[in-house]
Amino acid sequence: MNRQQFLQRFFLQPSKQSVLLQVEKSRAAAVLLVLREQQGELQLLLTKRSSDLRHHPGQISFPGGKIEANENSRQAALRETHEETGIAPEQLQLIGQLPSYATGTGFLIQPWIAFLTQDVELKLQASEVDSAFWLPLPFVFEPQNTHSEHFAMHGQSHLVHFMPYGPHLIWGATAAILYSLKQQLHF
Repeated sequence: MNRQQFLQRFFLQPSKQSVLLQVEKSRAAAVLLVLREQQGELQLLLTKRSSDLRHHPGQISFPGGKIEANENSRQAALRETHEETGIAPEQLQLIGQLPSYATGTGFLIQPWIAFLTQDVELKLQASEVDSAFWLPLPFVFEPQNTHSEHFAMHGQSHLVHFMPYGPHLIWGATAAILYSLKQQLHF
């Protein structure tokens, strides 16, 4: 799938109702799904969070973080992406937003999608990001690459998605957001 095919298929639909834990008490966060086209195929930027972080250490995630009091979710996603990866807002073309996702750990994540408009050299912020890699987008759409399991949390059953990729295990909120992207693209 290339950029043009992605844009033709991308159709933001109302999110399906799901069980959201303590949404009213959730901490607002924003992430950015950064896409680039390499040799006619789209790739998605993922980071491995520093093992020294307080929340979700060592997990695979999208660039992003807390929404500050003086900004909206779009601004937070762009700021956090710049801080964590060195990708400046002017190097991105924002194309849309996916439905918000509430985690069982008390975050309400607002995911944005953007295309890189030029080649970049990543400059990772070592205090927050251990490493980064580009996930081929077609990998996300192959059913055999994802499995899901139900887990009990706070007395409720929750579906958790898992997506092993090479040495990485993409799971939880990151995998759920990828699943949402897959739904928006009608796969």
